[in-house]
Amino acid sequence: MIPLSVLDLATVASGSSPAQALGETTDLARLVEQLGYHRLWVAEHHAMLAIASSAPAVVIAHLANATSTIRLGSGGVMLPNHAPLVIAEQFATLEALHPGRIDLGLGRAPGTDHRTARALRRSPDLRAASFPDDVVELIGYLIPREGASPHPFATPGSGYLPEVWLLGSSTFSAQLAGMLGLPFSFAYHFAPDLLDQALSLYRSSFQPSMLLDHPCVMVAASVLCAPTLDEARYLSGSTALSILQSRTGTVGLLPSPEEAAQYSFSDEETDVVSQALASHIIGDPETVREGLLALERRTGADEIMLSTRAHSFEVRARSMRLVAESWGLVAPTS
Repeated sequence: MIPLSVLDLATVASGSSPAQALGETTDLARLVEQLGYHRLWVAEHHAMLAIASSAPAVVIAHLANATSTIRLGSGGVMLPNHAPLVIAEQFATLEALHPGRIDLGLGRAPGTDHRTARALRRSPDLRAASFPDDVVELIGYLIPREGASPHPFATPGSGYLPEVWLLGSSTFSAQLAGMLGLPFSFAYHFAPDLLDQALSLYRSSFQPSMLLDHPCVMVAASVLCAPTLDEARYLSGSTALSILQSRTGTVGLLPSPEEAAQYSFSDEETDVVSQALASHIIGDPETVREGLLALERRTGADEIMLSTRAHSFEVRARSMRLVAESWGLVAPTS
């Protein structure tokens, strides 16, 4: 069985707070470490009330101190928002503090709206056209150079190298990851239509590098597991209503399943939500296991990362435990 990992957004649900969400992410990191998951990533998002992970490096540092073995990283840092040197320094420092446990996943989307992107970058140029050059520059700060003095800019200096990944939901990032010889993580959880094309292009474009000698694929999927199929479907109402709200420009906290059950979806809204949820793996443990196996067979993935959004931490934690048991990571509880 291939490794399973976790993507957590420090979700702020209705009735909760960012502080509570970050505390729950910490508790989840401890739990999934015990359950045998390979890594946990947090994602950079801005100006989104339902997501508290706007500063990945800070969150990762906290999670690393709260755990001991699980890999931790960004899924991802949105590089167009930052100077490459700043990210190199942050993640080299994390690697120096927690050697062999830090991942640097890089994305080229802003992770926010136009106005916030401008505030982050302090520049009128909000395009991501420089992303390939920025990735190369960043890696240059991190790679130890044999026989050469440390890079004059990098602190704590080259040689503290996290595991660098490119993230993407398009063929652009897939091809770039292949050309640079980097592992690639595809966001199937929100761009399912491009999955096969992107992975094919990544593998066909791959050129071995000093960081990686063969293609390495991770697929991120939305997964919600409950003891019964009916309960899983009911709990997924939170995500369904959240998807609809985001499509209509309504910004808010993650709604509860009760709120979703009380909402009267029109036929058009039902179609929108059904289409969006079609790629989600929702069900009881056997259904979820079969869904993950089908995704592995389809993609040849080396690893699958689970993104589980649920209104309560207890539901999210239970989902992670049920999947771990069905995947054979831990023995089933009595």
